[in-house]
Amino acid sequence: MQRQFEDLALGSIELFCLAADSESFTVAATAASVTPAAVSRAVARLEKRLGIRLFVRTTRQIRLTDEGRRYFEQCRLALTQLADAEREATGQQTTPAGVLRISMPTPYGHYRVLPLLADFRERYPAVTVDAHLSNRNVDFADEGFDLAIRGRAPQDSGLIARKLEDAELVVVASPSYLRKAAKLKTPEDLVHHDCIQYELPSSGRTIPWLFKRDGEPVEIVTRGAYGSSGDVLAGVTLARHGAGIFQTYRFVVEKDLAQGTLKELLTPYGGCSRPFVLLYPHGRHLSSRVRSFVDFLVERLRA
Repeated sequence: MQRQFEDLALGSIELFCLAADSESFTVAATAASVTPAAVSRAVARLEKRLGIRLFVRTTRQIRLTDEGRRYFEQCRLALTQLADAEREATGQQTTPAGVLRISMPTPYGHYRVLPLLADFRERYPAVTVDAHLSNRNVDFADEGFDLAIRGRAPQDSGLIARKLEDAELVVVASPSYLRKAAKLKTPEDLVHHDCIQYELPSSGRTIPWLFKRDGEPVEIVTRGAYGSSGDVLAGVTLARHGAGIFQTYRFVVEKDLAQGTLKELLTPYGGCSRPFVLLYPHGRHLSSRVRSFVDFLVERLRA
């Protein structure tokens, strides 16, 4: 294997990542116990080596260029893997440590994962969790994520999927909406109602509603004057304030149902669910912090 990096280049990459993370040469210099001028020279060496601009500089701040951001995500991942390799080689990897980056959908993050993170860090205090809430698909290599939670396993054979749970779906509406709405006895009656729509960000497709009839799942295409894209919680808020009927996950509206701010509808046709899966790249060396978080999350959610 031919050598590609000298010690100076690796040191420049570390200083560049510190500057990119803090958006400041001064903060990076303090963290690395060098001068801001040394950080600036390191970044200049990298820019000359790569033939691109990594930062846009002004008198007050620095910010990454598009090329710089892509380079930063790759370098951050590479440096993390190097640190993991050293910890494992020296026997320190038995204690989970470092930054864990995870992407998750907005509702699942708020109602399922974020409430558990304090317990996880109490068990593994050396792990720092960087949680990104978004309903878009992420690129593990380009964006440097360790894990992602999604509503379905992708066709990508390069990803390993572990099911976390099958989340039950319910149809809900507010008492104020139901007082003025038409009667609702079967899913076919939804044609006479305002059904709040949710559009998948990845495909732009409006999700059909799921019901069970005689034990078999059926899809019902609904219509309505309100819609949202990118955040399921928007539909819940609309339903809570009388805008119409919405199908969502039971874990999102449990408190509303208990308090009476939302009413569950069409219960004889309920029982359908959608899965949530934990994804990580196939073949990637899993650090102890990633393995620990996977085991912790599966244990807590399945319990």
